[in-house]
Amino acid sequence: MINHVVFAFLILVFPMSLCGQESKSFAKLEKELVSLLEDTKTAGYAVAVVKGGKVIYTKGFGYRDMEEKKKVDENTLFAIGSSSKAFTTALLGLMEEEKGLSFDDNPKKYLPELEFFNDELNSKLTITDLVSHRTGLPRHDFSWYLFPTKSKDSLLMRVKYHEPFTGLREYWYYNNFMYLTQGLITEKLTGKTWEENVKERFFTPLDMKRSNASLNEWLEDDNRSLGYKLVDNKDIVKTDYFDIAGMSPAGSINSSVKEMSNWLLTWINNGKFNGKQIIPEKYIQQAIQPHMIMGGLSNPEMPSQHLSSYGYAWMISSYKGHYRVEHGGNIDGFSANVCFFPTDSLGIVVLTNQDGSSLPSLARNTISDYLLNVEKTDWRARYVKQIEEMNASKVTDSKSSDEAVEVVNSAHNLIEYVGSYSHKGYGTFTVELQNDSLFAQFPVLKMYLKPFKYDVFEPFIYKNGKIDENDDVSVKFNFASNDLGEIASANLKIEPTLEEPIRFKRTPNTTELDKSILTEYQGKYELSGMKLTIRLDESNNLFLFVPGQPEYSLLPTSETVFVLKDLTGYKVEFVKGDDGKMKMNLIQPNGTFSAIKE
Repeated sequence: MINHVVFAFLILVFPMSLCGQESKSFAKLEKELVSLLEDTKTAGYAVAVVKGGKVIYTKGFGYRDMEEKKKVDENTLFAIGSSSKAFTTALLGLMEEEKGLSFDDNPKKYLPELEFFNDELNSKLTITDLVSHRTGLPRHDFSWYLFPTKSKDSLLMRVKYHEPFTGLREYWYYNNFMYLTQGLITEKLTGKTWEENVKERFFTPLDMKRSNASLNEWLEDDNRSLGYKLVDNKDIVKTDYFDIAGMSPAGSINSSVKEMSNWLLTWINNGKFNGKQIIPEKYIQQAIQPHMIMGGLSNPEMPSQHLSSYGYAWMISSYKGHYRVEHGGNIDGFSANVCFFPTDSLGIVVLTNQDGSSLPSLARNTISDYLLNVEKTDWRARYVKQIEEMNASKVTDSKSSDEAVEVVNSAHNLIEYVGSYSHKGYGTFTVELQNDSLFAQFPVLKMYLKPFKYDVFEPFIYKNGKIDENDDVSVKFNFASNDLGEIASANLKIEPTLEEPIRFKRTPNTTELDKSILTEYQGKYELSGMKLTIRLDESNNLFLFVPGQPEYSLLPTSETVFVLKDLTGYKVEFVKGDDGKMKMNLIQPNGTFSAIKE
C-alpha cells in the first residue's frame, strides 16, 4: 500500500492533444483535474472531450500500474462497466430497422424459453420495460457476481426464480439481467454472439480497433490498466480483474478514451461517423428521450441537476439548464462515465482504475462547467467536505460500537453445517470444515465463517491462506433448522429490496460406499405389518419404496445413514442387532420408526 503523503509527490501529468482554440479553456482546467486525482486518491484516469465533429481534448493522469510506474495515456484500456449498456440496446435499434423488432414486443416473442416469477411479467412485459429498468425486479446481482457462468442461457434460466419487489412499471430500479436478456434477443435475431455483433456493428466501423468485450483479449493488450480500490479512504490497493463472463451484455466492454471518443461523436451527430450512418437516427432520438422517471423533480444533494429519468441505456437530466445524457459504469477496480449534451454537441468520457470512484462524475461536472459557460461549482471542495464528514462519522460510529459483542456458541456442532447450499435463481456454494473452522466456497471466492450468535456467522473474504481485511462483507450467514433440528438452509439477506432473505437449501455431503455394504441393506423390511423395500440398482444407487408412495432415492452421508433426496428432515439409518438381524430406522419429524429386515 502506498502512503498518501508519498503518493501526492508521485502524481504525474502526461501529454495531451487538443485544438488550439480550446487550449486556453483547458489550461485553466488543468490544476483542477490534477487536484481531483490527488483528492480522490486515484491511481490513474483518462479524459477525452469531443465537440461537434472532432476530438478537442485527450489526456492521461497518474498511473495504470502503480508498482511499475506505468503511465496512463489516451490509449490506455479501462473496463467501462455498465457504460457498455448503450452498445447493447443500440443493437436492438439496428434490429428494429433491419429485422422488424418492436420495443413494444414481449421479449418472449424472441426468447420463448424466458420465464419470469409471475404471470404479470410473463404476459405484460415489453422490451422497453427491460431497457428502461421498470420491470419491478430488483438487481439480484449476487446471482451473477457470486455464481458466474459463461453460459448466457444458463443465467437467463435463473430469472424465473428472481422475486420482484414491486409491480410492473411502478418504480425505476436497475437490473443487469434485463440487459443480458436484450443481448440474447440480438443473438437470436442475428445468429451471432453479442460479442460478435458489438465488434462488427460498432467497434469495426467506429475504428475502435483495440476495444473488446473479452477478459482474454484484455489481458493480451500491453497498454491496459490494472484495477485498484481505495481502502478506508486512504490506501490504494490493487484488486483482481473480474470476469463478467455470460453477463457480458450488461457491462463487459474494455476501451480507451480515444476510442470511446468515436462512440460519442456518433451519438452527438445523429448516429453518423465519418459520414456513415452507424446507428439509426430514429433510434438515437428515442434512446435519449425519457422513458421512466428515476426520482423526484430535483435532488437536494445535486441542486444543479433536475428531472432525472432513464431512456434507452442512458440517464437523462437537465444539468444547469443544459440537456444532458450520460451513463456510469462500475466493475471491480474500475469506474467510468460517458456523457454528452445533444443540444450543445459536446461529449465527455472519463475512465478510471478505481473501484466505485466518484472521480468520473467529478471530472465530468468540472469539465462541463468550463465548456458550457455556466456558473461553476467547486466540485473538488464539495467532495473533500463530504469525505471529511464521512470519516468523522466513521470515528463516531467506531466509538459507539466499542462495546464487545458477546459471542454465543452455536447450537450445532460445526460438522453439522457442512454440505451444499443451492438456490435455483442463484447457484450452489459449499460449506466446508477445515481445521476446526467453517468456510463457504463460492465459484469465485472463499469466505471464512466466524461464529457470531447461535446459528449466525459473520463472513470474511479468505485469500491466499489468510483473511483479507480489506474486503468487507456485511451480509451474515443465518443458518436455519428443520423439525429434526438439522441444518436445512442458509439464509442470506443479499437482495435488500426484499423482506425475506434468499434461502439456499442444504444438501448434506454424501459419501461413496462399497457395493458389498449396500448389498447388505437391500431387501424387504416389515414395519407394523407393512412391507418396505430397499432396492439397489445397477449404478449402486439405493432406493426406498413405501407402498402407495413414490420411490425415494437414498443418499449416503455415512456408512449407515442416508438422507432422502429432495425431502429434508427425513433420514434412514441401518443398524445390525446383536442377533445379527438388519434393522432400518426411519427418522422423520414426527418420530423414529424401526423396520426389521425379513
